[in-house]
Amino acid sequence: MSAVTATISEGDMQASKAASVLPDEGARLGFRLTLPAQILVLFIAVFPLLMQLYISLTDWSPLSGTGWWNAWSMWNSFANYTDLAADARFWSALKRTTIVMIVCVPAEFLLGLALATLFADEFPGKRIFYSILLMPMMVVPAVAGYMFFMLFQSGGPVNDILSAMSGVPVTIAWLSDPTLALIAVMVADIWQWTPLMFLILLAGLVGVPEDQIKAATLLGANPWQRFVTIVLPKMKTIIIIALAIRVIENFKIFDTLYIMTGGGPGVATETISVYIYKLTTQDLIWGYVAAIALAILIVLSVAAVFAMKRMARVREVAA
Repeated sequence: MSAVTATISEGDMQASKAASVLPDEGARLGFRLTLPAQILVLFIAVFPLLMQLYISLTDWSPLSGTGWWNAWSMWNSFANYTDLAADARFWSALKRTTIVMIVCVPAEFLLGLALATLFADEFPGKRIFYSILLMPMMVVPAVAGYMFFMLFQSGGPVNDILSAMSGVPVTIAWLSDPTLALIAVMVADIWQWTPLMFLILLAGLVGVPEDQIKAATLLGANPWQRFVTIVLPKMKTIIIIALAIRVIENFKIFDTLYIMTGGGPGVATETISVYIYKLTTQDLIWGYVAAIALAILIVLSVAAVFAMKRMARVREVAA
């Protein structure tokens, strides 16, 4: 009996050892199989970043007559970054970018949330209106820029509508006025990207537990109380994701703005992206451009990390 028991125990030990070895072997095999893809992804992500850092510490330009691999001969240490700190045009472009972001993102969020709340219920023609509402998001940004460029001409439809409403001819030069041009750009951005905000928020709204809303209704809560105490807390993570996406994307606004105004009149609508584009294609000071792009990357990365930490905190509280 003892021999049988010993045999069984020995078999169990061998089985447990085999079970412990198998996952390790599987993990090693998986690592070996995916290693080429990991190296490729690492190269694609890391090499441009290291090259950008390298170029940002030099005065290299395509007009310098030497390849980028010899940019070390024009080493300037951190001169590009000190120039960046004293560049008034850069700070003006950053200010305008921030203004566009501060106006557009909240407007898109509020409009998207209102539309998501409306579309959470059933009503006649919902599918048709849903398709129409998503159309602006599917328009190529350059095409949207040209559309709004035509709309805001002195003799365009916007002035025609204002003339019909006021009863007097309106010939506002929207895109020639520094303030009005920026407003026109923001209107175009809100028109195109509110549907994205609406789509994300609608997905979060549909995921709110229906039983909790019904229970609150039975307890006498009005629609506003249900929205504030149940819907919004359940949608915190979705809201943070939506805002983070639009903040980062709005910070990079270029296509629509450049088609509409080209950054003008003068530099009145010149944002960070337009400023970098002009420095890259007109002035060809690529070392300085690399420094600006790296600084922007750091800022956006910090914003993304903050958003992720905020989401993690929200999940901990909800749990």
